[in-house]
Amino acid sequence: MIFALDVPNAESARDLVDQLGDSVRFFKIGLELFLAGGYFELIDHLRTRRKRVFADLKLFDVPETVRRAVTQLVDRGVDFTTVHGNDAILQAAGSVERDELKILAVTVLTSLDRGDLDDLGFACDVEALVLSRARRALEHGCDGVISSGLEVPKLRASVDSRLLVVCPGIRPVDNRPADDQKRVVTVQDAFRGGADYIVVGRPIREAAEPRIAAERIQQQIAEVFSS
Repeated sequence: MIFALDVPNAESARDLVDQLGDSVRFFKIGLELFLAGGYFELIDHLRTRRKRVFADLKLFDVPETVRRAVTQLVDRGVDFTTVHGNDAILQAAGSVERDELKILAVTVLTSLDRGDLDDLGFACDVEALVLSRARRALEHGCDGVISSGLEVPKLRASVDSRLLVVCPGIRPVDNRPADDQKRVVTVQDAFRGGADYIVVGRPIREAAEPRIAAERIQQQIAEVFSS
């Protein structure tokens, strides 16, 4: 499980990391914290506590700019980062020499549905777009994708098994807050469908006791793999 550390500033992030303790080992830090300042210092803070880091920056720019941006992350102790865009952008990101850093291509955001794709001018359904982007990501040197758990079974059936699949939009059955996520699945369905990792944010962060909520989800994951 990757916890989405979506809080306003680095101080709040450190407090929440301390509160969660060993219930969470992998943290996603995104644009809000990047713009708040102290981003790389927070990464260092996590690494000194032997945590893994997902720099969710969704890099989208001129291909050479994306390549150089990914290069900046190689020696930062980051495990995953995200890129978004066309084949040239994916190829630029995938061309960077790296050891530990995994490049994940965004397929279709879990906040988007069929109507949103129409608004964006995509003349295909969500599943077709996810599969197309996943195949192209691997072809162009990326390691995996960000995808809703709804599409994971088809990804596993149709795309090379080397594909790393990370699923956001996870909502436990007993904790479905009203928010902007439209294409969600449960913890169990994500892993049974073939996900490698899930990303969980609000069901933990907004719980009365975040550590207990995180431990509950970790237990659900353990039960999937023990059954």
